Amino acid sequence: MDTIDRAIIHQLRLNCRQSNLELADAVGLSPSPCLRRVKRLEDEGIITGYHASFLPSAVDQGFEVLVEISLDSHYPATTTQFEVELVSYPEVIEARRMFGSPDFEVVVATKDLAAYELFMTSKLLALPGVGKLYSRFPMVLIKSASPSRSRRS
Repeated sequence: MDTIDRAIIHQLRLNCRQSNLELADAVGLSPSPCLRRVKRLEDEGIITGYHASFLPSAVDQGFEVLVEISLDSHYPATTTQFEVELVSYPEVIEARRMFGSPDFEVVVATKDLAAYELFMTSKLLALPGVGKLYSRFPMVLIKSASPSRSRRS
C-alpha cells in the first residue's frame, strides 16, 4: 500500500458514498486509475465493505454501556458457547476477547438505562461461564471509527 491507497481509504472512511469522480479528485488521480485502485483494494481484502452510519437513538440504541466480563470457567467449550450467545444479541454492537483481565470487553447499546438493566440481568448474566460483570457508562463519545457518531473530532 502506498500513500495514494491510504488516501483512498481515508476518504472512503470519511464518506463511502462519494462518487468515484469525487474520490479521484480528493486523492489527486483521474477517475479510471482511482477506480482500478479501489477495485484492487477490494479484491485484496483490504477494503472489506461499506457501511451506513445512523443516529443510534433512532433505532433505540442511544444508550451505550461499556461492559467488562470475566469468566469463571475458561474451558474452550464454555468460552465458545459464551461467544456464540453473546454476539447473537443485537444489543451487543462490539465485543473483544482480551488477553489478561477482564476476559471480554463489550459495547452494548440499548434504548435507556432501564432497557440495559433488563438486558444485563436477563441475558448477559445468564451467559455460560460469567463470573464477574462490570458496567461503565460513557459521559461523551469524543471520537469513533464512524465520524458521524463522534461528538467532537
